[in-house]
Amino acid sequence: MRKAGPSEKRDKIIEYIRNFYDERGYTPTVRDIQKGCGLSSTAVVQYHLKLLENEHQIERDSHVFRSIQLPDRRSTIRVPVLGVIAAGAPVPVMNADTWHQESLDTLELSGEITQDKEVFALRVKGTSMIDALIDDGDIVLMEPVKDVENGDMVAAWLIKEEETTLKRFYREEDRVRLQPANTLLEPIYTDPANIDIQGRVVAVIRTI
Repeated sequence: MRKAGPSEKRDKIIEYIRNFYDERGYTPTVRDIQKGCGLSSTAVVQYHLKLLENEHQIERDSHVFRSIQLPDRRSTIRVPVLGVIAAGAPVPVMNADTWHQESLDTLELSGEITQDKEVFALRVKGTSMIDALIDDGDIVLMEPVKDVENGDMVAAWLIKEEETTLKRFYREEDRVRLQPANTLLEPIYTDPANIDIQGRVVAVIRTI
């Protein structure tokens, strides 16, 4: 069986990037491309991406996560990654600012995935939302709202505990239930006055 030549490999990479973006609304990582195109290593991917960049078939920003752009897919929005959110046991933090005010990273995303809303991104730590297909290391896009409905996935700041967590929100008479999406974990119950909703999840970007 004849092996694909360098040009054919780059054509395959371009096609993979285009299909990935059209399906998900954001571009693949180097590791995504390696796996999706059956390449031997991330170094091989980087080699071909550099050549594609030199040929002006793609554009990249080394300071932006998932920053590969195709010339005919320029309608992207830069979304700041502001910190880490716990999807497991709540993570103690130093104060009520549950994430950084300045972005740690930036994402290039389409308006379709952000739903044309003003959003920010948080990296997920833990597996308490694994049954909702949110794994450790994934990224959630958050709409900065305070009013949410039962069943919404939220970033909740627990005021007394000085902890923040990612869970589904439910009002129950005189208490609030923060429900994990993991059958091995128990929900968190607390007084409504003890919760400050920091945002609602509008989309998930999977890193694996």
